[in-house]
Amino acid sequence: MKVVVAIDSLKGSLTSMEAGQAISEGIKKVYSEAEISVHPLADGGEGTVEALVYAMNGQIETIVVTGPLGEPVTCQYGIIGKNKTAIIEMAGAAGITLVPAEKRNPMYTTTYGVGELIKSAIEKGCRRFILGIGGSATNEGGIGMLQALGYEFLNIDGRQIPFGAIGLEDLKIITDSRVIPELKECYFRIACDVTNPLCGEQGCSVVFGPQKGATASMIIQMDKGLENYAHLAMQKFPKGKLNQEGAGAAGGMGFAFQTFTNAVLESGIKIVLEETKLEGYIEQSDIVITGEGRLDKQTVMGKAPIGVAKLAKKYGKTVIGFAGSVTRDANICNEEGIDAYFPIIRSVGSLGEAMKLEKARNNMIDTVEQAFRLLKVCNFKKEE
Repeated sequence: MKVVVAIDSLKGSLTSMEAGQAISEGIKKVYSEAEISVHPLADGGEGTVEALVYAMNGQIETIVVTGPLGEPVTCQYGIIGKNKTAIIEMAGAAGITLVPAEKRNPMYTTTYGVGELIKSAIEKGCRRFILGIGGSATNEGGIGMLQALGYEFLNIDGRQIPFGAIGLEDLKIITDSRVIPELKECYFRIACDVTNPLCGEQGCSVVFGPQKGATASMIIQMDKGLENYAHLAMQKFPKGKLNQEGAGAAGGMGFAFQTFTNAVLESGIKIVLEETKLEGYIEQSDIVITGEGRLDKQTVMGKAPIGVAKLAKKYGKTVIGFAGSVTRDANICNEEGIDAYFPIIRSVGSLGEAMKLEKARNNMIDTVEQAFRLLKVCNFKKEE
């Protein structure tokens, strides 16, 4: 039996690799001779660096960059040496988890550290980038990142506007005379599953601003500032589009990449599946295992497990899902390629207890073992 395991992380509990190894252990309790290949999985968000670096034999770089509050943070990114590709998670330098709840205010948070990561990778020879932009704490249109790369965003006095969305309304001039020259040689694949435009009722300020700490008055101010910024940017860089799908991703980071760099916004799981060449392993397998922390109706909206399931169904493979929990509406996953799924919770207890690493690991091993015992019995009956 050949089994491919490609499961997303159970956030706050098991990493993708830890979950995959636990599944492998559960299978081995039933099929000791099974050939199992574990492939870390992500959809462009948390865990993307780990998944791609592991799958593509890359290396991890650790540097100190400017965090979302303007204070230093230690951040990791990956480099794939064979094709000089940098793997970056925006959340590592400008993520909302880096900002305590009481300090969340997108008027002042910056993406400058993301630009520092890109610059570091360029200095190490990278010209190709895979960048996940989920989980941001920012709403400043990516100007911080662009400032770190040499773009200047100036007020009427010719001075750089301050970090954060607070300066966007005062923006009068955008210059590119000091942009690092290597940037024009770079190509960016942006993992982005958000289709919101930059401004308006469906724009980033209105839709995502509140979860980043924005009040009603801030939302109006930020939306106005982003519109001002966009019009100035499009005058100088015509390829930018105010209402382009994905422009509002990560507080306008989508617009920054679309307008100022050679970038394409793509489905996160599509990028990961292509870059890791998972399809070849799935084609040669008998069974495919996938899953995530919680399977629900949102899983089918471009999340990693469904990406894996659809790829598996291309070759007629059986797909089994495992998750920390499942909701009643998760049965929609059956319609999208997951033949059967199982929650791994095995006893009543608190969420905190269930998420403890060792508890979650043992729950995964035990649940997988029982699922494969059933599979073995069914196969035995079929052979009879």
